[in-house]
Amino acid sequence: MRIVKGTVLVLVAASLAGCVSKQNKTVDRFVDSKDLSQLQAGIWIDPHGCDHWIIDDGFEGYLSQRLDKYGKPVCSGAAPANTAIGKFKSGSPVADQI
Repeated sequence: MRIVKGTVLVLVAASLAGCVSKQNKTVDRFVDSKDLSQLQAGIWIDPHGCDHWIIDDGFEGYLSQRLDKYGKPVCSGAAPANTAIGKFKSGSPVADQI
């Protein structure tokens, strides 16, 4: 019984160890690393017609759903579904690799 309790304790401690490390997700950490606020976002319209902020810095891409102040999706109708608008590839000296 003592071995089982010790094993469970070790497993719980190991699973919680991943929760300790916090990383700032607003900072690009790659070749041309900079704060994401220095890059220009565009909008991608999903198949349902709702907006998502997008940034493409040449090596990495960033996407997050556009929400109103109440946390509801914004579906602006700014473009047809499955299209992207705006200068979302701006702000990086790195050429797109694709």
